[in-house]
Amino acid sequence: MIQSMTGYGKAVAETANRKIIVEIKSLNSKAMDISTKIMSAFRDRELDIRSRITAALERGKVDFSLYTDSQSAATAQSIDIQAFRNYRDMFEKVAEETGVYTPDDMFSLILRMPDVMSGKEQDEVSDDDWEAVSRAVDGAIAALVEYRKAEGAALETKFREKISNIRGLLASVAPYETERVAKIKDRIRTSLQETVGMSYDENRFEQEMIYYIEKLDISEEKQRLANHLDYFIRTLEDGHGQGKKLGFIAQEMGREINTLGSKSNQAEMQNIVVRMKDELEQIKEQVLNVM
Repeated sequence: MIQSMTGYGKAVAETANRKIIVEIKSLNSKAMDISTKIMSAFRDRELDIRSRITAALERGKVDFSLYTDSQSAATAQSIDIQAFRNYRDMFEKVAEETGVYTPDDMFSLILRMPDVMSGKEQDEVSDDDWEAVSRAVDGAIAALVEYRKAEGAALETKFREKISNIRGLLASVAPYETERVAKIKDRIRTSLQETVGMSYDENRFEQEMIYYIEKLDISEEKQRLANHLDYFIRTLEDGHGQGKKLGFIAQEMGREINTLGSKSNQAEMQNIVVRMKDELEQIKEQVLNVM
């Protein structure tokens, strides 16, 4: 099953004197891009946390937060008043200079900022504390992975629907394709009679028509597009880690559809091509979210 790169996970760790919250969310990205906000007491564990995130998520823009619940922090720890004031002044200055209102929950926001919570009690982390937090980190990551899987299942359903729609549109080209050849021959013959105004070699005309129609023939493009549609579904069924490959296949599908449009030379067929492009564009938008 494919996975989306969009996800969210949260877990809570209860230690002897505080409640610690772990949150992690991810969006699509070409590579792994991790941003962290970790309370000072656990900052020395950041490399370990980053390694776990990278191993589990592989790719995406990831925001990770590890902080103390404001209520437990207020009762179990002391507040560095000067640091609190500095952050308050900074927020108010930014709000004044940019015209943006300060947030209503600025108090709890400042309590989450680095070095606001101080005191010996905060900086002391026992093995039991880290064990609880470690489980919460793994739990949040696991929750995010499950979220990604659920999103991936929804994407797969959408992809199959769009591929089926393109396949149906491709099949609907056939009647117009046969009709198109006759129309082209009639149009050119009429144009010749009106422009030249004299008889012409019918055999030579047929030879030239064969050459001209061969240049407008779309049989190869139809076959290649059908192959790409099949290949997309097979790749989809290969499951996790196929996002970039699916993107490449979608690009190839686009090339064949564009060629069909340039060769169609008929309003009905061009309308079908426009509808194909619309379906494919929706695939291209969503395939960016696939791992």
